[in-house]
Amino acid sequence: MNTIAIVGRPNVGKSTLFNRLIETKEAIVESVSGVTRDRIYGKSDWNGYEFSVIDTGGYVHGSDDTFEGEIRKQVLFAIDESDAIIFMVDSHEGINPLDEEVANLLRRSNKDIFTVVNKIDSPDQTNNIAEFYALGLGDVFAISAVNGSGTGELLDQIVKVFSNKTIVDEETDLPRIAFIGRPNVGKSSIINTLLGDKRNIVTSIAGTTRDSIYTRYNAFGHDFMLVDTAGLRKKGKVYENIEFYSTLRTIRAIENSDVCVVMIDAQSGIEKQDVAIFHLAQKNNKGIVLVVNKWDLVNKETNTHLSFEKEIKEKIAPFKDVPIVFTSVTDKQRIFKTLELAAEVYKRRTQRIPTSKLNDLLLPIIENTPPPMGSRGRYVRIKYIMQLKTSTPMFAFFCNLPDDIKDSYRRFLENKIREHYDFTGVPIQIFFRKK
Repeated sequence: MNTIAIVGRPNVGKSTLFNRLIETKEAIVESVSGVTRDRIYGKSDWNGYEFSVIDTGGYVHGSDDTFEGEIRKQVLFAIDESDAIIFMVDSHEGINPLDEEVANLLRRSNKDIFTVVNKIDSPDQTNNIAEFYALGLGDVFAISAVNGSGTGELLDQIVKVFSNKTIVDEETDLPRIAFIGRPNVGKSSIINTLLGDKRNIVTSIAGTTRDSIYTRYNAFGHDFMLVDTAGLRKKGKVYENIEFYSTLRTIRAIENSDVCVVMIDAQSGIEKQDVAIFHLAQKNNKGIVLVVNKWDLVNKETNTHLSFEKEIKEKIAPFKDVPIVFTSVTDKQRIFKTLELAAEVYKRRTQRIPTSKLNDLLLPIIENTPPPMGSRGRYVRIKYIMQLKTSTPMFAFFCNLPDDIKDSYRRFLENKIREHYDFTGVPIQIFFRKK
């Protein structure tokens, strides 16, 4: 997924622009609460291009020297991690020495830089942008992050950069299975066991980050890219700089995966952070397999695994149609079952249901159990259903009053689809469109 980083010295409006980008009316937004630092990472889209947004500011403390050094670190990380960079400056204050320092770093990069002059709140202030051409970073864009003026034109230019990027990856068609979870739950151990015991064919992909490692697994009828990621800590334990950006790399690995294997430590049980990680994969519409690792270290009774499974499903509700496997890397128990389940989930995630079968199945159900009456006492009539041509299961229901359909009825329709078609481990999206 494409990534935009917003850099600049403090108090130029970075966070205001960040909030506007991820909350814009046109955007699909999933702020990642409980996994990364608050309001530092988000998702949006513009003109059909989905992208991640990083706000690099807001957490620098110390003396002026430290201040400047930390800004430098932030910019360097942004250069490393992003596809395009928004460099923000303040029209009211003109060029600041810290602006020049940031510009010098950006000028030496090979990234696409967009110099954005903020706080242009009225047309008569546009003349204030002229001096910022002296920074030597090309075109300058005048915006007001507060009222949104100029942001559309800015995004139009940014997505042109995304559209011109050609990704060359000889393994791009292989399913990508990301192993995610808290630190020390056994992610690396299970991948090492899968790769080492049977001496599988392994191909490392050059250019991956130090925290997310892509390795090809080709054996026993499977051909996947396995992705080993850094552990995701809860936000209070995500420290500054390097670990924070490691977390971002893990999130990017999730975004670029097809199936996420969410690993849980059997000894500690399912914790709030496990649930947050699960929902992160779900909100990104990835296939999911839940792995309870270190099962050999748990004192068991007759129904221990059943009660454990019940607790998991209660905590991850409402989406609980997910396969769960209990493993022990040490004893090599059910390790390969994990891959089998991931392969099944991937197959379900890519299945397509013919439009005629969808309508034959669901229209009689809808007729027998119609949506609740809409506003002003009007009847809601669903006339037509189809699965959209997307990489994840999305279903469009065409009706007369799409805004009047409640979430409860949306869940009802999803349950009916799941009753008749196997989407275990796969999030489903349902949209209502005007017809």
